Amino acid sequence: MVALYAVVMDTITTYTGLSPAAFFTILALMCVVYKTVCSMFVDPEPPEDLKNKLINSSAAASAATAANFSNQTVIPETVPLGDVTEHELRAYDGSDPNKPLLMAIKGQIYDVSRSRMFYGPGGPYAMFAGRDASRALALMSFDPQDLTGNIEGLSDSELEVLQDWEYKFMEKYVKVGQIVSEQTSKPTKNGDKVPENQNHDGAEAQ
Repeated sequence: MVALYAVVMDTITTYTGLSPAAFFTILALMCVVYKTVCSMFVDPEPPEDLKNKLINSSAAASAATAANFSNQTVIPETVPLGDVTEHELRAYDGSDPNKPLLMAIKGQIYDVSRSRMFYGPGGPYAMFAGRDASRALALMSFDPQDLTGNIEGLSDSELEVLQDWEYKFMEKYVKVGQIVSEQTSKPTKNGDKVPENQNHDGAEAQ
């Protein structure tokens, strides 16, 4: 045992050039520095009782926030909208809290009022509200130029992504109408709309 100790001491002196006492002193200092630096970047584990208090406090805060949101946010009743143009759809982007929050996919309009925290003003997907966001959803894009129902040129995989989005909306939200082109209908003198292929006398154009 004494011989082994002597060999270790000689090895330390040979390879480090330090005396054994200086070597172990430096090693101890390095351990202290390592512990100090680690404690600066890693939070110490809180006591179990404090951890439970933090969890309970967080849960209570979340419940209070949800209750407050529920009390302050009145979701307008879903009402069938029928045929509207893209320009008319923009009035339902959430800027008017008295109107439902609508969004279209592939020309089909859905009421997304129940997800106002996502699609309403300030939400992560607010730019999609009041628009046909088919192309943006297919491309997973937040580029304003992709906020269109034009899906020409999309690849098969992108069309599959869009189809998945459509299925999700069909399952979760109520369909309230569909987008029609500006030329599909035109107003008459009394403000009603008639199909473009009818003449002013109400007869079908030949």
